[in-house]
Amino acid sequence: MTPPTGTEKRVCELIAQRQQLGIKKYGTTVFDNPLDMRQWLRHALEESLDLSVYLQRAIEELDKQQDDMK
Repeated sequence: MTPPTGTEKRVCELIAQRQQLGIKKYGTTVFDNPLDMRQWLRHALEESLDLSVYLQRAIEELDKQQDDMK
């Protein structure tokens, strides 16, 4: 298998950085975390809700910039 390059490599590096932050904060990896399936799904839902807010904010900023250029 060829190692990732470009964007994929940067994403892998970000994942590794997030893992280190998680270990520091929670003292465990995701793999070793004993949460049950419902708890994992709840975490995923909360993260996706946050993502929705971030995406909407970014869209609003781009719209504002486009309006300012008119």
